[in-house]
Amino acid sequence: MSNRRDFIKKTTLGTLALSSVLGYSGFAKNKDEEADLENPIKKQKKPVIISTWNHGLPANQESWKELQAGKSALDAIEAGMKIPEANPNVRSVGYGGYPDREGKVTLDACIMDHNSNCGSVCFLQGIMHPISVAKRVLQNTPHVMLAGQGALQFALAEGFKEENLLTPESEKDWKKWLEDSKYKPVINIENHDTISMLMLDKDGNLSGGCTTSGAAWKMHGRVGDSPIIGAGLFLDNEVGAAAATGLGEAVIRTAGSAMVVELMRQGKSPFDACKEITERIYNKHKNHKDMEYLQVGFIALNKNGEHAGYSLRSGFNYAISDEEKGHRMEDAKFKMSWDK
Repeated sequence: MSNRRDFIKKTTLGTLALSSVLGYSGFAKNKDEEADLENPIKKQKKPVIISTWNHGLPANQESWKELQAGKSALDAIEAGMKIPEANPNVRSVGYGGYPDREGKVTLDACIMDHNSNCGSVCFLQGIMHPISVAKRVLQNTPHVMLAGQGALQFALAEGFKEENLLTPESEKDWKKWLEDSKYKPVINIENHDTISMLMLDKDGNLSGGCTTSGAAWKMHGRVGDSPIIGAGLFLDNEVGAAAATGLGEAVIRTAGSAMVVELMRQGKSPFDACKEITERIYNKHKNHKDMEYLQVGFIALNKNGEHAGYSLRSGFNYAISDEEKGHRMEDAKFKMSWDK
């Protein structure tokens, strides 16, 4: 028995001594320090906002202003996205967006918060701000997505005003297109496409939104990836957020944004995750009929505030806003140029 007591006593003393040495050597003493040791990546000071394309810059600026005024992330995203939605010169979002083959402007949008609450509308007509309707779906219904006439009915019941979204300029372009009626949805030639926004707020929570008038000259009733949670937008507040731009059909086929987030969950950086899913889309479409005009791009933002963008073809850029460098544009790296 005495030998057993001596053994326990010696083991305990040895453990205490080892603990003292480890503590003195700078090993983690609390959970925060453990987390820092496990993830030595430098954390970006919050908040951080990233949005697709040139029209993401004024959207970011408005969202930033709302955040600084103490508004919630969802309110800030809504305010920012309403800027391009109301701008008739942004021909792929909201008012003034290019119509479908029948000359009708149809809109898609979605929004998602850090608790994975989602709201979405698709094939919505006559409402200038689909992002606001999507937010009301999140807040005021038990559903995630409302479509077409049902989405319009809900919007009107919520107090939105129905109006004509087809501007004279877009109508003129549509009539010109009718002369040949060739459908080739070339993306980013004029820096026009979906606006997607990802946000890491001051509390370290992720949110996101997406809004678009979709592909020009599409078939009436077509819905792209933008309002589909998991395709055009996805986030997991434990990991990160991602959003897509480009040909929606290609993004839907790969559940693109959800896959980017899943790769970040597995430890990949935002850049590597965006690049890998873009490569996956390329491999699935390199012999596809869409390849001639295929463009897709992703933006991603993780919980550390790291961000990135990557696209299949050249020309994709995105807006970044943070306290360190302010508001600016960055060109995304890409797999290939348009002439290949």
